[in-house]
Amino acid sequence: MQISIEISLYPLAEKEFKTEIWIFINRLRETDGLKVVTNGMSTQIFGEYDFTVSKVMAEIKRVHQELDAAVFVCKFISGDRSLVEAD
Repeated sequence: MQISIEISLYPLAEKEFKTEIWIFINRLRETDGLKVVTNGMSTQIFGEYDFTVSKVMAEIKRVHQELDAAVFVCKFISGDRSLVEAD
């Protein structure tokens, strides 16, 4: 079973917030088995359900451990929505 996850990270820290966001995205991109697509609003992650969810949750936990505070906004959609073409 496949999953598509749309995620946005909002670091609530005085650190350089864009750097923290790119660190998160690049960790996901380095994971074999994940397809990661970014745009100006969010990041989309596609892959096998259990593997993808566990990797995303591990990276969310890592951010929460490293930053004083961070907010994630997520959508979990069944199936591989990367294959759906826009009208």
